[in-house]
Amino acid sequence: MKTIKHWLNGEIWEGTSTRTSTVFNPALGTQQAEVLLASKADVDTVAAASRDAYELWSQSSLSQRTKVLFAFRELVNGHIDELAELITDEHGKVLSDAAGEIQRGLEVVEFACGIPTLLKGDYSDQVSTNVDTYSFREPLGVVSGITPFNFPVMVPMWMHPVAIACGNSFVLKPSERDPSASMLIAELWKRAGLPDGVFNVVHGDKEAVDAILDSPDIAAVSFVGSTPIARYIHERASATGKRVQALGGAKNHAIVLPDADIDFAAKHLVAAAFGSAGERCMAISAAVAVGSAGDSVVEAVTALAADVKVGSGRDTDNEMGPVVTAAARDRIVGLISTGERQGAKLTADGREVVIPGYESGYFVGPTVLDNVTTDMDVYREEIFGPVLAVLRAETVDEAIALINANPYGNGTAIFTSSGSAARKFQRGVKVGMIGINVPVPVPMAYYSFGGWKDSLFGDKHVHGPEGVSFYTRAKVVTARWPEEHHAADASYHFPTSK
Repeated sequence: MKTIKHWLNGEIWEGTSTRTSTVFNPALGTQQAEVLLASKADVDTVAAASRDAYELWSQSSLSQRTKVLFAFRELVNGHIDELAELITDEHGKVLSDAAGEIQRGLEVVEFACGIPTLLKGDYSDQVSTNVDTYSFREPLGVVSGITPFNFPVMVPMWMHPVAIACGNSFVLKPSERDPSASMLIAELWKRAGLPDGVFNVVHGDKEAVDAILDSPDIAAVSFVGSTPIARYIHERASATGKRVQALGGAKNHAIVLPDADIDFAAKHLVAAAFGSAGERCMAISAAVAVGSAGDSVVEAVTALAADVKVGSGRDTDNEMGPVVTAAARDRIVGLISTGERQGAKLTADGREVVIPGYESGYFVGPTVLDNVTTDMDVYREEIFGPVLAVLRAETVDEAIALINANPYGNGTAIFTSSGSAARKFQRGVKVGMIGINVPVPVPMAYYSFGGWKDSLFGDKHVHGPEGVSFYTRAKVVTARWPEEHHAADASYHFPTSK
């Protein structure tokens, strides 16, 4: 059985812990590898090595950093197919979807290649007689990313290219469910010329996570995952004085107005709800049909759901693969059944899907539930599966109020041909990322990604300008270069300009 190990100081490292976790092939439902789970001592070793590497890397020139970043970008681009295959085999998503997440990660690398401009400070000449003031930003030290299973390349790339470009060293703790892609990324960093120890990978479970949160050598933690864990990460890491950005769960709504192009909206709703088997923090899981749009929306998405090609992610004809584990499948199926018992109308049922040749795989087919209300479990819980709940509202104001009453605030969308309604929507919803006739409004890398309310703990979003701000801190210098020393210029009162 293949054993996936850690990455330390530019090479594969076994660590001291012999504990392991199973890595499955979700399409087959079989074990394909095991991954080592780090102990606290292992994490401490990695953090100490990262601290030592930081001392040199933080003093590297911007030219040196960008040279490495450009080389890394080219290497990742040249290994998209290999990375996509690793993702598909361990996560289950189809190859085209896996390649898409790598491309979105590459966009962050490209953004980070502009770090010389992004780190430019401010300068004010002659703020007082013969006195100038200027500012610049410095890296924090060792920073860490704790990332989820659903985007094993893209989400870490929201973090480590920016952090490394800013002069930090980085410790990645990827999901133990699909760890292989992170090991290839580590190898590509080394081949790009990144000094050993600047990027390390440690696999693990709660023991490793807690060791990261408690480590005195780690200055900041970035996290993406569920809301309960995000809250835990934020509280525990903050208690040790760390800077924290912890992105939590989501219940993303898309409202469809009667003036929308229903066929257009339905196609995009189905893609946004069922792409990657719904295992996206930006998946549309709740559609709010407004007024007379209701029946038309349900009819259209139900018909399209029946045509989604479900099967192994390795088959390029398929549009949707399995969910990641048997436990995830069973939970999703259970919530669908609960929704039906609680009064929702099941118009597309994916509970009994069976894929020939993959009978043991973790498959759930596209599912549509109509007449869902806000007190039902299928609405209140983050299902993280291929389930679209359809709610009804009489007006756009009622739909906005429904969204704002939800504890999550990650992403949302509106389908309409009315600029007035779209503007009311974008100004009225209490959500961090908004799409207008765009169902999955993930911003480009030169903007920042993040939600509101229970979808974010901390005050900084990831990548983009806020990512640079998160991984650096400011220094402000006030300087005077007198031609002669005049003791009489010194004063005991608070400094003022003159």
